[in-house]
Amino acid sequence: MQSYSEPQLLSLSRTPLAGVSLGVVILIFLGIYIRSLNHTHDNDLKHGVPSSPQRNPLSASSTKPQVERDIDKYPPIMPLPDFNWETANPLVYRPFKPKYHLTMAISTLDPSELIPMDKTYKDRLELRESLLERHPDIVRALNIHPDTPEVNARIREALCEWYAFVMGTYLPTRYPRMFRLTQSSSARKKEEKDGKKGTMIENLVTGLKAPVDPEELLLHSSSSNDTQDETESLNTSLLHLLDTLSSWIDEDFLILFPNPTSPPTIPTTTPEAGGEDPQYILQAYSTYYPSGFNPREKVSLPLSKIHTPVPGYKQKLEKSMDRFFARLEVGRFVVRVNWSIMTPEARLFAAFGGLHDYSSLDYGAEKIGDKGEGEGEGQGRIQVEGFDGADTYLRCERQTLHRLPSSKAVVFAFHTYLYPIRDIKDEGLGEELAVAIDGLKEGNVPGIHAYKRGPYWGEAVKAFLRS
Repeated sequence: MQSYSEPQLLSLSRTPLAGVSLGVVILIFLGIYIRSLNHTHDNDLKHGVPSSPQRNPLSASSTKPQVERDIDKYPPIMPLPDFNWETANPLVYRPFKPKYHLTMAISTLDPSELIPMDKTYKDRLELRESLLERHPDIVRALNIHPDTPEVNARIREALCEWYAFVMGTYLPTRYPRMFRLTQSSSARKKEEKDGKKGTMIENLVTGLKAPVDPEELLLHSSSSNDTQDETESLNTSLLHLLDTLSSWIDEDFLILFPNPTSPPTIPTTTPEAGGEDPQYILQAYSTYYPSGFNPREKVSLPLSKIHTPVPGYKQKLEKSMDRFFARLEVGRFVVRVNWSIMTPEARLFAAFGGLHDYSSLDYGAEKIGDKGEGEGEGQGRIQVEGFDGADTYLRCERQTLHRLPSSKAVVFAFHTYLYPIRDIKDEGLGEELAVAIDGLKEGNVPGIHAYKRGPYWGEAVKAFLRS
């Protein structure tokens, strides 16, 4: 199309066809502009940029309509009408390989398999209740601050969205013999017109009941916080929501999204073009089985900082992880499984150590020496003689990742499994695991052997597996 300078356009406007020609030019540019907006909006819907306007973080009406509209964007969940949790064995994973390579190693997950259940369910919930009572400041936390209202609002939206899906859709649909929806006896007729308002979910295993609408839960919680300011009240209410979820599912989860100051997600950006992906920040979590770290210390940190102690992460995974988080589309669910060895002094709740050696960020050599823990307070190495494998486990985390349809936050969830190494040996896989233990030093990040405290337990565990 011929271009015109400003004087030429003025001259053109004096011709008989001026109105038509100028109108065509305006329409063309207007069409291009609208199409670009639609393209940006489509990409935002798929990736990590929320399209909703700013909201008051304490306003129920600002979050609820969007959650209700977008909750149906989750894929359909396949019911298990005959599932019996009391006889269901935990899932079995044997992810060890001859050589350990630090990679994302993800595979596609059927959304219906997002939250597994098994015969440990009731005991695990009792353990969670105990951990919450003993360590309330460690097992859950929020990145809520008075000076970050936009972040607070999005944390609220994301948690409400996750709660509504888990409690109102996933659990009663997937496991109808464990959970069922009921109408609250106190629900008034005019409330019934609002869809699920007044609807409760009942846990047929524990007897617990809770509203499926997160707004009802938050409203009940906030009514007892009259002495708190708005930020404190929001924090207290959302902690109550986290606690409710964690008393219903034996699943740890973290909520991540970029802060408003982060650059926007642009799917077409590539490292070659000089673009950078946004930094995903840990904004909220409920983590009862941390694997050797205090999760509270990770709140408000980006992925790169969260993984600082992991040898090779910056060189091998940082860019690909940031890129994957930024480009993860709504509707895509992925899963990966990691492994480590858990020795007798460690537990499911391992916030204070026992699984990793943090003595040095330089894992080029086996610096753990004879200290075992590598933190200056460990015992000597486990002695080969007399070691019978008791209270020693293959610890696996089944990690899942998906993006919430409305808030566009990413949910990183994981279920922790413990398998006695005696079982591994009895299955005839003792030699394979022993080779994999040596393989921790032979992959693309040899320092992972020291990081996983291999020098402390390695020789004893290998000898037992091969005995």
